[in-house]
Amino acid sequence: MNATTRRVLVGTAALSLALSLAACGKAGGDKQDTAGSGDTKAIGLLLPENASSSRYESFDRPFIEARVASLCPDCKVRYSNAEGSAAKQKQQFDTLIAEGVKVIVLDAFDAKSTQAWVKEAAGKGVKVIAYDRLATGPVSAYVSFDNEKVGELQGQALLDALGAEAAEANIVMINGDEADPNAALFKSGAHKVLDGRIKKVVYEQSGEWKPTVAGQKAGAAITQLGKDGFQAVYSANDGMAGAIITQLKAAGISVPVGGQDAGLDAIQRIVAGDQAYTIYKAYKPLAESAAELAVNLLRGQDVKGVATGSVDSATDQGIPAKLLEPKVVTKADINGTVVADGLYKVAEICTTDYAAACAAAGLK
Repeated sequence: MNATTRRVLVGTAALSLALSLAACGKAGGDKQDTAGSGDTKAIGLLLPENASSSRYESFDRPFIEARVASLCPDCKVRYSNAEGSAAKQKQQFDTLIAEGVKVIVLDAFDAKSTQAWVKEAAGKGVKVIAYDRLATGPVSAYVSFDNEKVGELQGQALLDALGAEAAEANIVMINGDEADPNAALFKSGAHKVLDGRIKKVVYEQSGEWKPTVAGQKAGAAITQLGKDGFQAVYSANDGMAGAIITQLKAAGISVPVGGQDAGLDAIQRIVAGDQAYTIYKAYKPLAESAAELAVNLLRGQDVKGVATGSVDSATDQGIPAKLLEPKVVTKADINGTVVADGLYKVAEICTTDYAAACAAAGLK
């Protein structure tokens, strides 16, 4: 090989290497600018808390993960729980975008704060599914229950528990967190049914979705109204209902208390007669709908095969939506709802402490 040939080969190799390095640099720059492109088979899942309800870890997460795996075996779910912190959830959301996740299922802890997040994500080609709570901003789809209907069912179940005494009953209401749009819908639905059919709502406060806060508010109601000053308590969910019932028992008060979420401990309280009712929102179809929407969006497919309706949020209109129907669960309904659907086995409900009550309720 002569000197001229060697110079040509060396020059060609150097040029090739320079082009390769330039291409690598450009690819790296593109990845940063578009919030990552490498995690194209990942679906983000952000759930709000795990203190006031066991449902998120026990049902929502595993059902979503299982359905994603069945629809897309090579997809993965990147999961985080905000543990009751909007700031923490924002960090988790930003991390998913930075890592290149293109679809995020978001159950917003503070749905009013998400507009800027979701808008920024949309600008980077990231699709957001509002799960359970309708997040603000240009979300691609929404899946939840008819949440005003949930409140209506709660109100009617409380009336049913009071029976003939309802018209003269004073009610204590412990609502959900005011930052949660669902809490406003539950409250609105409950008032729609209760107002004009009871004597009066004599005490109404937010329990902030925190059992400790709800228990404190119940204690304050007892102090303010006295043992005979109210005849029932509306609690927006089961976690708060449990704390409220503890306060009532300590004060020697026995009145109907209702909740929502059909947690196992709530079902046991209903069997024992401590809680009057809960609202069962079938988590499996909710979670599976979210998973189907996420996989469709990941594949660039239309969501309207799943989200057949539409809703408006505080910031956007015509959001594709799927809304499921909630159900009331009283002692008489346990077999036909949470047991029939396989949410709980009778053996899980009817532990030793509840064996006699279960037998009396026909659970066996």
